[in-house]
Amino acid sequence: MRPRVPWMTSADNHILEFLDEKNIVATPQVIAANIDYNRLYVNERIRVLAQNKLVEKDDKPLYQITERGRQYLEGELDVDDLPARHEEDR
Repeated sequence: MRPRVPWMTSADNHILEFLDEKNIVATPQVIAANIDYNRLYVNERIRVLAQNKLVEKDDKPLYQITERGRQYLEGELDVDDLPARHEEDR
């Protein structure tokens, strides 16, 4: 079971699942087109995921899932492994 943290949204799960299932690096625009979320919202959420090391950004605006992101999807992370609050929420 995946840990539930207050700052995560259902979009975060969709972003991580897309990157994991396709095993690609992608821009927020490509991700948004494939998961039916607005590009600006995906861009906002992917930055949050990157700050929490669930995805990583290449030199270009390309993102890929990290091993930590895969562990989250597999339910291998404890809730203590993720901050209870996102930095911008503090």
